[in-house]
Amino acid sequence: MKFATCLNCMDGRVQLPVISWIKNNYKVDFVDMITEAGMNGFLADSNNDISDILKKTDVSLARAGSMNIIFIVGHHNCLGNPVEEKKHKEQVNIAVEKIKTSKPKANVIGLWVSDEWKVEKII
Repeated sequence: MKFATCLNCMDGRVQLPVISWIKNNYKVDFVDMITEAGMNGFLADSNNDISDILKKTDVSLARAGSMNIIFIVGHHNCLGNPVEEKKHKEQVNIAVEKIKTSKPKANVIGLWVSDEWKVEKII
């Protein structure tokens, strides 16, 4: 079995589209989902302590079958991070770079979920 890791918003509307997209595009069987309200904004904000998220990411990456891929998601109409799409995408980029620094052996990919619940790779 193959696994990916996803740092996503807790919003239930984005879970299934993101899981389906990852499974279809990266040929994994399961996606470990680590959630936080407005995850991309939370990770991008240098004032936030992300140690708990990094610890959970380590657990996921240590799993037998881990593909060593981490996805970071931003999405339309996020109540936990109510900013415009452009700002969301900037935050995803910042978060990807931050996680790459912490997990240099992982492939870190940024995703955006549109107002139609379609997933696109942005970095």
